[in-house]
Amino acid sequence: MQAVVMAGGEGSRLRPLTINRPKPMVPIVNKPCLGHIFELLKRHGIEDSFVTLQYLASIIQDSYGDGGGIGMRLRYSVEETPLGTGGSVRQLAADLEGTFLVISGDALTDIDLSKVIAFHRERGAAVTLTLVHVPNPLEYGVVITNPDGRITKFLEKPSWGEVFSDTINTGIYVIEPRVLERFDVGEVFDFSKDLFPRLLADGEPLFGYVADGYWTDVGSIQEYARANADLLRGRVRVDALGKELMPGVWTAGEVDINESARITGPVFLGEGVKIGPHVEIIGPTVLRDYVSVDVGAIVDSSIVWRNSYIGERSELHGAIVGRQCALKSRVVLEEGSVVGDHSVIGEHARVRAQVKIWPDKQIESGAVVGASLIWGAQGRRATSARNASL
Repeated sequence: MQAVVMAGGEGSRLRPLTINRPKPMVPIVNKPCLGHIFELLKRHGIEDSFVTLQYLASIIQDSYGDGGGIGMRLRYSVEETPLGTGGSVRQLAADLEGTFLVISGDALTDIDLSKVIAFHRERGAAVTLTLVHVPNPLEYGVVITNPDGRITKFLEKPSWGEVFSDTINTGIYVIEPRVLERFDVGEVFDFSKDLFPRLLADGEPLFGYVADGYWTDVGSIQEYARANADLLRGRVRVDALGKELMPGVWTAGEVDINESARITGPVFLGEGVKIGPHVEIIGPTVLRDYVSVDVGAIVDSSIVWRNSYIGERSELHGAIVGRQCALKSRVVLEEGSVVGDHSVIGEHARVRAQVKIWPDKQIESGAVVGASLIWGAQGRRATSARNASL
């Protein structure tokens, strides 16, 4: 079977993490979210995939190429203008060889795709939607089914008064290609808003398969942090994270850990990570490749992307630090703060809770940053502050 992986997402709610990369390329512990989806497909014998792209498309193409490096065959479809979820797949119809699977490249899941496909075939469905139970369905499209799984109603982002079900649409579909013919190539349409309601009205057999397993849309900073923590805690089935150095601490390669450092898992350490004397690392924490943590620093429930430096006696509490950042000595990042790529935080500076700093910023020594720093009106990227609440 072939798959279509939807990987055009911009991830505006994940900014500043998605300023320099598309949403599917945001790393979750040891690899991009998209990499985890490719792993899942391979686990279920699906090695031939089309990838639909739009925002920063070349980053994905350059990372995965023809798929040979990950044991897959990958082909790309780049949208010049948005065509909607359905329109982007409609463009590929001539190359689809039969029943195919659609999956999002920017949601983290371990759903058993083989069971979804088997259910689709048993029911003789035109489309099977993969559904999951969630505690708060208001943010999603709710799907109502009969006891045998046949879909009777769709509700897009309902109010509490309209909620008859807690089963929501994950965006994982098994589809018979003939249903795409209701729209022309190049026509803008969505699966959930346009195609599926039309199929339902036409009496086509639409089914919902309620899946076990893990699924989360990595749509916000909070969801991103939670997805990393869930993966570290073993709540998502993924391939091995690497070598387990000590209980709950994994590494992807050689690391340099001072004997006086204390590490409490779950923690992932990338290749070349250096942890200095008297450092304390408290999980769930991710330190990606070539991160260096200097003397006496505390990194607690935080995510630090590759090639970043955490200065001596700095403290990170529930923070996210982008790629190639430098935090000088005694910097404090409070809960929920995010520092974008290539930023420099001066010594004794403090970034307040929930504050987001866009890439390429410089924060001067002693600054207290109390409001998010984004691009200036003139597009100036470097902002500095001294002893001010910004």
